[in-house]
Amino acid sequence: MAKRRKNGLYDGVSAELSALMRTGWADTERHGLEADEQAPYAAARRAALSALFPGERLVIPSGNLKTRSNDDTYPFRPYTGYVHMTGDQARDGALVLEPRADGGHDAYCYQLPRDSRDNDEFWIGYSAELWMGRRRSLAEAESVLGLPCRDVRTIAADLAAASSEVPTRIVRGHDPALEAAVTTEEERDYELEEALSDLRLVKDDWEIGEMRKAVDSTVRGFTDCVSELSRAIATSERWIEGTFFRRARLEGNALGYGSICAAGEHATIMHWTDNDGPVRPGELLLLDAGVETNSLYTADVTRTLPISGTFNDVQRKVYDAVYEAQEAGIAAVKPGARYRDFHEASQRSMTAKLVEWGFIEGPVDRAYELGLQRRFTMAGTGHMLGLDVHDCAHARNEEYVDGLLEPGMVLTVEPGLYFQPDDLTVPEEWRGIGVRIEDDLVVTENGNENLSAGLPRSSDEVEAWMAEFAG
Repeated sequence: MAKRRKNGLYDGVSAELSALMRTGWADTERHGLEADEQAPYAAARRAALSALFPGERLVIPSGNLKTRSNDDTYPFRPYTGYVHMTGDQARDGALVLEPRADGGHDAYCYQLPRDSRDNDEFWIGYSAELWMGRRRSLAEAESVLGLPCRDVRTIAADLAAASSEVPTRIVRGHDPALEAAVTTEEERDYELEEALSDLRLVKDDWEIGEMRKAVDSTVRGFTDCVSELSRAIATSERWIEGTFFRRARLEGNALGYGSICAAGEHATIMHWTDNDGPVRPGELLLLDAGVETNSLYTADVTRTLPISGTFNDVQRKVYDAVYEAQEAGIAAVKPGARYRDFHEASQRSMTAKLVEWGFIEGPVDRAYELGLQRRFTMAGTGHMLGLDVHDCAHARNEEYVDGLLEPGMVLTVEPGLYFQPDDLTVPEEWRGIGVRIEDDLVVTENGNENLSAGLPRSSDEVEAWMAEFAG
């Protein structure tokens, strides 16, 4: 029987109501569904994962709903590794790779099936289909995903009945009930999570197409925000946040991360997401936002805009320094280069400016080796991008930060300079200025392609853009 809500208005369900609810429903099974265009790519990813763990059982959960407040849940976002390996976004599911005696694995996608109309589960309870929306049947899921699907309610028993002689790994932290159903070792489990991150470092052609969609929608979202800037001046940063969110929901699934709509001194806060401050002419607006596509790939772009339409002298000096640093970083993105090269190129450029301005002690090489620039640059100069805004976060260091760039990698280049409002080491007119410029690049055979080149970057281009669109 479905769980009843405490303090509900009804004491129970009469036999007559239950009988009424179970009858008179049309057959809504969908037939003739075609496989999703991602299905062959997901199959290739599973094959690559299989080759890394011969003879081992692998369990990759999609995750469960998380409570926001009482019986209200957060919007569900499946575990990234599950999405990458299946193309599926269903909650309470799992991908199981079962090793074959002759090598390789058989893949099964466990799913929560449709609620039966033979009992009251489909219309009573927190997760009932009449409350939460229609799910795919197992047959429908098999057609769309291109792999066998099973009832997830049997997974614990299936895993318990499977050979105990086969070593098992599971990705932890997403489904406690599944973790309880298997016996695994934490270190070996983490190796599986590392491998799933490693396999996302180089995007396939389909993924790069999704990244283009995400970035193109993000470009339109930024133009929306500039066009409605006068409304933000009349209200607050929240107008900008809402304006971009509208574009994200219109053209994609949602936001790839919490938008940073930081005006004035808020621009010096790396992850300002309260977005409740004033938007004042004469100050800067740092907008860091990205649309997440319906397939869950996200853009991550930043522009810093003069709210009045033009930079003052100090703002332009800082902006141009960041632009030069980004140009240096972008030039370093090419196949065979170290991942660290673009970071170092940008950071050295900004270090030179900080020494020139007298804010840190030179010479430049010494200042950089000691990391003195970090008082004002705060963070690294970029990260991998894909299904997660900080994609491949669990990849091995030798494959990521200590690795070499390859065609198909997608990353951000995002230098910034931040002068805190209470920093007495800089002149007063510099305090409260924060500038970041961020673009999304794909590594190509001959260098790189700036996917977000549709947005202006130089100070002159930004001013011309605002003159055209700012409302």
